[in-house]
Amino acid sequence: MTIFSSMNISASALTTQRLRMDVVSSNIANAETTRATIDEDGNYVPYRRKMVSLESRDSNTFSSFLERAQGGKQSSSGVRVSEITEDETPFQMVYNPTSPDANEEGYVAMPNVDPLKEMTDLISATRSYEANVTAMNATKGMLQKALEIGK
Repeated sequence: MTIFSSMNISASALTTQRLRMDVVSSNIANAETTRATIDEDGNYVPYRRKMVSLESRDSNTFSSFLERAQGGKQSSSGVRVSEITEDETPFQMVYNPTSPDANEEGYVAMPNVDPLKEMTDLISATRSYEANVTAMNATKGMLQKALEIGK
């Protein structure tokens, strides 16, 4: 474990939370998009909600294995985005016969984005981002105090 490992862990969390906020923003921006992609039949398909999956970024280096074998504390290397997946829940059908995207019965397929769920994810990502900024500032303060000891 180096002196900067806690800062690297916080930095990886800041990066992943920022990406998570970007995906949530994209979902909110496309909440009314009925023509996101074209399927193989040439029909428009509404936007599908995207979700971010996170996983631990444990190191598999020789030094980490040696440290674990010697009974040392297992240190984490932070977090990373494992994948961005699409939500497979069905689209909402809204009756709007005047829309150019309406089917023969007058229903329009709307994206499966729930603004309430997106706002919850956005608040969660924002709080996590703020907590990691606080942790990084605390680490920076401790390092500055350690440097003052030598004066």
